[in-house]
Amino acid sequence: MNRICQGRGLRWSGLGAALLALSGCQTWMAGMTLPSPRYLQHPPQYIPPSPPFPLPRELASQEAAAAAPVAGAPAAGPLPPPVPPVP
Repeated sequence: MNRICQGRGLRWSGLGAALLALSGCQTWMAGMTLPSPRYLQHPPQYIPPSPPFPLPRELASQEAAAAAPVAGAPAAGPLPPPVPPVP
């Protein structure tokens, strides 16, 4: 009786291990490891390209601060004429 129960247990555990091995989430086909047998059924995903600077409001505030005149600095007037080179 005990041997019969052990035999059934071994058969069930072997069947469970075989099913687990055959239903894994990865498969190997033609040298490629693919995620699952149904990977082609998923719709393609479009990921738009990211902007060069990901924070547009912060970039606008930084550019505005850089373009603003510095408090206490003299007003910018015309530049003096260039000095000719000495021969």
